[in-house]
Amino acid sequence: MSLVKTVLYALTAAIVVVMVYGQENSIVISDSASTGQENDLVTPNCLGCLCEASTQCNASSPCHTPAGGGYYCGAFLISWAYWADAGKPVLKGDNPEAQGAFENCVLDLHCAAVAVRQYMKKFARDCNGDGVVTCTDFVRIHKYGQTGCTAPLSGPFKTQFEECTARLSLF
Repeated sequence: MSLVKTVLYALTAAIVVVMVYGQENSIVISDSASTGQENDLVTPNCLGCLCEASTQCNASSPCHTPAGGGYYCGAFLISWAYWADAGKPVLKGDNPEAQGAFENCVLDLHCAAVAVRQYMKKFARDCNGDGVVTCTDFVRIHKYGQTGCTAPLSGPFKTQFEECTARLSLF
């Protein structure tokens, strides 16, 4: 791998860590759930690889409706239902019931990461049947939802996730 590519990957990982942990007072969870890191099931490296698999962690990834339907936004490609299941986290000063609150959150890397962590806290389960809930399970839950996570990863999402986890020696 070229030096430039290695530096870019390291920079992306550093930005994700700063965005996830650097703004603790800027996010409000509408159902009063804790944002304390002591409850985080998803490690920063796992969260970073999930972001990489979703959009190559493109923090400026806009909201869009793919050919198959749905409405997905941000670096993690979060849907409104996912965000709602995560407790409707919002930026400080925003109202979870206000129009645009969903987009404001999921287009903000830190708020989106909070949504992912809250979703995983709520729906964590062993999707691949290995007896342990790991990053692989979280990525499947993120991609396929809590009820479809037994399906194996495939396509570019799988490739991006595996390349990221190999770079970071997650497994």
